[in-house]
Amino acid sequence: MNLPYQLFIALRYLKSKKRHKGISFNTVISITGVAVGVMALLTVLSVMSGFHEDLQKKILGANAHAIVLSYKGGIEDYKPVMERLKTEPHVVSTAPFVLGQVMVSSGKRAHGVFLRGIEPSLELKTTDILKHIKSGSVESALNSKLRTPQSGHWPNSELSWIILGKELAAMLGVITDDTVNIISPTGEVGPLGMLPKVKQFKVIAVFEMGMFEYDTNLALTDIKSTQEFFGYGTAVSGIELRLDDIYNAAAVRDSVNKKLGFPYYARDWMQMNRNLFSALKLEKFAMFVILILIVLVASFNIVSTLMMNVMEKQKEIAILKAMGATNQGIMTVFIFQGLLIGLIGTAIGVTGGYVLGNIIHNYEIIKLPADVYYLSKLPVKMKLVDFIVVSFSAVAISFLSTLYPSYYAARLNPVEPLRYE
Repeated sequence: MNLPYQLFIALRYLKSKKRHKGISFNTVISITGVAVGVMALLTVLSVMSGFHEDLQKKILGANAHAIVLSYKGGIEDYKPVMERLKTEPHVVSTAPFVLGQVMVSSGKRAHGVFLRGIEPSLELKTTDILKHIKSGSVESALNSKLRTPQSGHWPNSELSWIILGKELAAMLGVITDDTVNIISPTGEVGPLGMLPKVKQFKVIAVFEMGMFEYDTNLALTDIKSTQEFFGYGTAVSGIELRLDDIYNAAAVRDSVNKKLGFPYYARDWMQMNRNLFSALKLEKFAMFVILILIVLVASFNIVSTLMMNVMEKQKEIAILKAMGATNQGIMTVFIFQGLLIGLIGTAIGVTGGYVLGNIIHNYEIIKLPADVYYLSKLPVKMKLVDFIVVSFSAVAISFLSTLYPSYYAARLNPVEPLRYE
């Protein structure tokens, strides 16, 4: 198949005469500029996508995809509500929970935490937090059939279990089989007036989610102990939902709100973490805008290269016009030349970005302090949509950079270059 003459000439113009080697060098520089810009942009976007996915995974590991709460402050007869929620499309499992703020202490050390009461067998099906146990075992929690503790004190043989985050355990200086005190901020009425409400719990395991917020500020125990401790009776704070797809959360939330009605309402994981994920999306977009400037700088190299080529090829342009080439045909020649530079640079940049992303993902060439970031290496998530958007943007910028030089070449007077020939 014969190439259009404009494309054939554009391919020839990528190579210059020996006496004008500088123009060929400028072409290489232009291609390199586009390639470096595309590669840097793809690498940064892949790393930011990796951070986003890693953070999302950790948040959803410690929390349910959606929760159902009550405007009355608690759900009294929660088991029928759970059975009804199981019939909802996309709902895989449900689990009740009781949540409250307490002070946990050991010796002279104390820290404020969220105490979450759970049913371990149901929690395992609804969240992943019990799958991140680093020391100890949850077997005793799964097999626990402790009697409801009497008010005041519990014998050691009947201590309820508790699971602490790794950072919290280190902060308190406790390990598995140690005991900790849970202190309620509301207190309870005693013979001498209002007294702090204190209960002892036995540490049976330590979990590590990899997020400082959860590893420091969350403790788990059995749901009956929290009901008694917070005075909930038989009520629970809410019901957790696990879905077949996390991106169905908004649809499930709306369906639950419509079917259950007042006093119940549902919240999904995107609502509960909206500020954090919105900030990450904004940051990713900002980085895209900043790094696309590298490609814009490379486009100026394309403009200068084409302008120098037009200056060099004035005689050839005049001959082409004398042979019948139209202004549009001359424009197309230099548009093709600029697009070839952009396409070659983009192809090299995409390949380089993919290879560099895999290297960063598979090898710890950039190490991070795990005690600060909870990551030993940069997370990388390469998305097809990022590659398509970046490639399209680079080619579009390259195309726009060809318009003025092409228009200038088409407007050249063919008489002047041939006058003295």
